[in-house]
This record gives sequence, C-alpha cells and structure tokens, in this order.
Amino acid sequence: MLSFLPGQIKGMICITLIALQTLIMCTPLFIIAILKFIFPVRVWRKICDVILTGIATTWVSLNTFILWMINDIEWDIQGVETLKKKDWYLVVSNHQSWADILVLQAVFLRRIPFLKFFLKKELIWVPVLGLAWWALDFPFMKRYSKEFLRKHPHLKGKDIEITKKACQKFKTIPVSVINFVEGTRFTTKTHNRQQSPFTHLLKPKAGGIAFVLDAMGEYLSSLLNVTIIYPEGAQNFWGFLCGKVPKVIVNVEALPINDEIIGDYFNDPEFRNNFQEWVNTLWVEKNKTIQNMLEDAPYNIDTLP
Repeated sequence: MLSFLPGQIKGMICITLIALQTLIMCTPLFIIAILKFIFPVRVWRKICDVILTGIATTWVSLNTFILWMINDIEWDIQGVETLKKKDWYLVVSNHQSWADILVLQAVFLRRIPFLKFFLKKELIWVPVLGLAWWALDFPFMKRYSKEFLRKHPHLKGKDIEITKKACQKFKTIPVSVINFVEGTRFTTKTHNRQQSPFTHLLKPKAGGIAFVLDAMGEYLSSLLNVTIIYPEGAQNFWGFLCGKVPKVIVNVEALPINDEIIGDYFNDPEFRNNFQEWVNTLWVEKNKTIQNMLEDAPYNIDTLP
C-alpha cells in the first residue's frame, strides 16, 4: 500500500508503528500476568493463559498487517496446509537475520499455536519485552559454563533441571517451541570461521532440540523443519523493514517424532552420536532444499496477511 515510499521512510514508519502497538498491547498483557501471579489457582491460570496468548496473537497480527501495509513482499509458502492450532509443535529453522522471527510469526499466524523461544535468563531485563516474555511463560534458560561447573560441581545438571521445569508449563495448553539450530545468524565470517561443510548453512547444534524432545516428546505432534530463503539475499532487521527484501520463500516439512529421536542427549553417548548424525542429515537435506529453491522459477506467490 505504501511501498512507493523511500526505504528509510518505510523503515521509520514500520519501527514506529510496531513500537507503539507493542507498548499498547503490553498494558493489558501485564495486567493479566499480574492477576495470574496473584491468584495461582489452576483453572484461573489456564483462563489467563488463553487471554495472554490471545493478546500476543493480536500483537503478531498487527505486526504482520504493518508489514503488509508498508512493504510489497512476495511470499512463497509451502507445507502449511495440514497444520493445526490445537497441536503441539517443535519448530526448527535456519537463521539468517532477526527478520526471521517476523517471517516465522507471519507464516504460522493462526496456523499453529503461538511461537515461544528459549531465552537466556539475562534477557528478562530487556525493557518492556523482558516482562512480556515472562508474562507469556517463555522459558528462560540458565546455562553454566564448563569452567563454572569445574569450580561448582554440585550444580552439574541444575541448569537442565531448571529449564526442564519451565517446559512443564507447556503441557497444559498447545504451544509451538522454536529453536534456531545453528545457534546464531548466518554470516560469511561465521561460515568461514566454522569451516561449515554446508554452502548455505552454519553447522547445526543438536543439544537444544534434543533437550526439548526429551522434556516434551510425549506431547509434541511433530517436528516442523522450516527452511527460510531470501532469493535476493538476506537483510538485517532494519533492511527488512525498509523493504529491501522483495521475496521470501518458506518451506515447512512436518517430521514424525518417535523413540529414535527422544533420549538423554547429555548422559547417553551412544544416543548423542546417533542424534547428532540425524541432525546433520537433516541439515544436508536442508542445504539441498535451499539450493534447489534458489534455482527454481517462477515462484508460487502467496500473500500476507
């Protein structure tokens, strides 16, 4: 609608509108979260969870509408036809830009339960958003380094225990847990430093998704293997808001969850090796998918919102 405007102007409008509506939506979010905290009755907490998720979904809807209104993006979305809002999902994806989060939220909006991320405990102090993540029961992870555990061996496994306890909250209401398996955004510098064997990807880190599968495997309906592609090159978050990404391709593959990929990754060496091999195979296929899609044309265009 406003795609004719200069890029910097579009970026300023997007960031301003997103910031304003975030502040507005956080007010009822915080009120409900406080009421939920004050009255820890199971039925009441479940009602509050539904309301909180509804507020968060509305926030994502408004963000998506802002993107649609400001930027003319062509979308090729594949593999979402059979997804359900009442199922539990583990979502794994490649990661190239912070814009990936906006893309995933837009693609899965009202197709699956609200997306939740594992966050470092320190992020709870991020102004406004930290409290919002807490209110929405995003799991905050406290990971101890090997050096710290050598000095405090009695705390070994405590970080995993804390995170596993956080996962218990996800068993009362359908949720989608997302994990960027590469651990960081793809850059040429990082790719070269890792000497990654994948042309379009960094090396995958298996521990995160292995942990979620172990903690929640019995509840998860399937693992959604998501591949995000920017045919004309990925941009940083600001570049995305400024309209420098004219096309986005998202491929979603639903994979079954079975006993072969559920186990004690941290204490069972045999399972750890097998699981790492499974993830590496997944990444080999993902790299092929990216290469094939970049070569294919024309694109099947879908529109958002």
